[in-house]
Amino acid sequence: MSATKRVVVFDYGFGNVRSAERALARAGAEVEITRDFDTAMNADGLLVPGVGAFAACMKGLKEARGDWIIDRRLAGGRPVMGICVGMQILFARGIEHGVETEGMDEWPGSVEPLQADVVPHMGWNTVDAAAGSELFAGLDADARFYFVHSYAVHDWSLQVDNPVMRAPRVTWSTHGEPFVAAVENGPLWATQFHPEKSGDAGAQLLTNWIGTL
Repeated sequence: MSATKRVVVFDYGFGNVRSAERALARAGAEVEITRDFDTAMNADGLLVPGVGAFAACMKGLKEARGDWIIDRRLAGGRPVMGICVGMQILFARGIEHGVETEGMDEWPGSVEPLQADVVPHMGWNTVDAAAGSELFAGLDADARFYFVHSYAVHDWSLQVDNPVMRAPRVTWSTHGEPFVAAVENGPLWATQFHPEKSGDAGAQLLTNWIGTL
């Protein structure tokens, strides 16, 4: 039997850390909520939640040295997963109320307001999972996930020309317009929706992630 995987939910002041902790534990992980540098660096997986404004989350992440931890983990091929605004801050920039804030720039692109009749996008929605997705493995095409957001990434521009490298798997959803709902890119995975609030489908998704650690 494989050893239990250790996952740190990074506690930088933004995110439903207790909900994430419970969901990960149900999925079979040994979970700790912390911002301790060594613990976060040495865990099998690092989960970065996020709730609220892009600029505030980036400020909190930097104050907790989370940006440095994410960079160092990814440089060593160590898995990181972002959720909601924890996904958005992985992109190059966020634009809120006309103000641009620099993100982690792990992926090119801008997080911008959703253009829809009803905003925020709050509730259950389906996704168009990327071909060959490991994150959505075992899930039906009509599986629904729980979203709460007013901003999103509308364009995916990162291309991988090296045939040795696997191209990122990008999953989309639609609310008024298409937007990026999830990304699988080497050790860096992320979801715009909340798997910890998405019932059985979210539990399967977290189990899939833990299984890759």
